Amino acid sequence: MNGAVVQAERFSTLSGWRFSIAPMMDWTDRQCRAFHRTLSRRTRLYTEMVTTGAVLHGDRERLLGFDAAEQPVAVQLGGSSPEDLAAAARIAADFGYAEINLNVGCPSDRVQEGRFGACLMREPDLVGACVAAMKAAVSVPVTVKCRLGVDDQDIEEALDAVATASIAAGADGLIVHARKAWLKGLSPRENRDVPPLDYGRVARLKAAHPNLPIAINGGIADLSAAKARLAEVDGVMMGRAAYTDPALLLAVDPELFGEPPPVADAFAAIEALEPTLAEGLARGLRLHAYTRHMLGLFNGRPGARAYRRHLATAGMAPEAGLATLREAVARVSRERPPASEAA
Repeated sequence: MNGAVVQAERFSTLSGWRFSIAPMMDWTDRQCRAFHRTLSRRTRLYTEMVTTGAVLHGDRERLLGFDAAEQPVAVQLGGSSPEDLAAAARIAADFGYAEINLNVGCPSDRVQEGRFGACLMREPDLVGACVAAMKAAVSVPVTVKCRLGVDDQDIEEALDAVATASIAAGADGLIVHARKAWLKGLSPRENRDVPPLDYGRVARLKAAHPNLPIAINGGIADLSAAKARLAEVDGVMMGRAAYTDPALLLAVDPELFGEPPPVADAFAAIEALEPTLAEGLARGLRLHAYTRHMLGLFNGRPGARAYRRHLATAGMAPEAGLATLREAVARVSRERPPASEAA
């Protein structure tokens, strides 16, 4: 198969990559993804990072199980052994994930101890070997989420090296967090703001590889900012902004894909989610497993604070159910005030 056909297939398989929500530890779990899917049909969703060790030796249904309604959904794997990543990718593909993503960007102490995540920015050849092993194991797209570099690395050389190795190994796309990871002297929380973002570096990478799908991540706070970035790259990945203000996802389908949203507004989204909530409660999940992801849904409306308070109190009770959620929603006004009056 010639290179042009391969690249065309890459763009085809990642056609929904235009907007996605970042994998976020402790946040983008199964319940969060079910909620986000009620707000946007087209947004690509990602799991939390799952380590190869957990996939190979842990409770796979708990770690990887998801509902088909979440699609398109991708799994992010953390690891540095090509053999283990290939095995974990095969298991994830059998679960039905639409994409397998390799984490080459997380700066936490845990991943540093395990020699994966952002540490792999220093080992581009190993990144290539990992991608090649995963590609050989599965037929779904394999992508890489990386940083510009780590610590004192030169971002031109470091990013080019990882990108070149990934492309040579057959990666179907790159997601670049436009900030260096700092493994020495900064906590992961501090690393969210320091050093500065460099969107221009990602744009240069895309210009150098016009036939490879490239998405950008980091500091993108709203859809206006997302649209600005889409003038330079193929996709935008949004993290905390989408999580803390999930109602913005209602505008993703119409503004970025030219399609109507799945529901009319945030109130309708909760109504649409109720069958999923009922099923989860019947399986023994607590209401809080869902509502902890929904606290920001009514940001900017009168009553939003009362809604959050009710979910943070009554919603935590073991017996809390759909009636509790409805009581919280009833505290919110359906009239949206000027921004200066937001609750």
